[in-house]
Amino acid sequence: MSNLISQNGKKSVYVDGNKLIKVFDSDFPKDEVFHEAFVSTRIENIEGLNVPKILGISMDSDGRFGIEKEYIPGKTLLSLMEEHPEKMDEYIDKMVDLQMEVFSKRAPLLSRMRDKLAFQINGLNTIDAGTRYELLTRLNSMPKHFKLCHGDFRPSNIIVGEDGKLYLIDWVHATQGNASGDVARTYLTLYLKDQEMAKKYYNNFCSKTNTDIDYIKKWLPIIAAANLTKNRPEEKELLESWLNISDLM
Repeated sequence: MSNLISQNGKKSVYVDGNKLIKVFDSDFPKDEVFHEAFVSTRIENIEGLNVPKILGISMDSDGRFGIEKEYIPGKTLLSLMEEHPEKMDEYIDKMVDLQMEVFSKRAPLLSRMRDKLAFQINGLNTIDAGTRYELLTRLNSMPKHFKLCHGDFRPSNIIVGEDGKLYLIDWVHATQGNASGDVARTYLTLYLKDQEMAKKYYNNFCSKTNTDIDYIKKWLPIIAAANLTKNRPEEKELLESWLNISDLM
């Protein structure tokens, strides 16, 4: 018997034995369901990453598509952070190590981060043409890399399995591109929830990789603009305030 473990927007997640089933509402775009399954299948074949395997795609009697995945027993890194705040530095250290491992991989069949960001910014009708032009110019000036980027790298997407391994889930936004753009996205995601955690993550990554903090800062207005396309009212004011600011921390 399936047990509901989470529900978010138009998606519900169930566990049925050793399977996890992600069910989409009947009006959810079919192409997005298949895209998620396709991207995840590409990633699961990359050596050195622990990624739950895609087992199949199904459709129930109500016309709802579901993606069946391998179920990984364990807790999310976010849950552990909340349960053991005294270990925050240790958990962030593990998180950064995992992200660095992702960046060491390649996935040449994935779409390019640069193209996705340009598409999002071009479709953003809440900013003026001048701001859009500046953002696209900055995006185009960034070094062209082809590293594997998760696209939504956050503690809630990292499962610490009962076997002690770290599993990275929800690869639907994965692209190939510049790692600093993905770091900026993670920083922004964390900052919206916990500014102290965001700063610890940011400093840890830059220290470990000898990355210039100012370089990652240049990505923040671009990523903020892309996030505005998600139309989350609670984030709108902060994201808009970042569009023309280069020195955020």
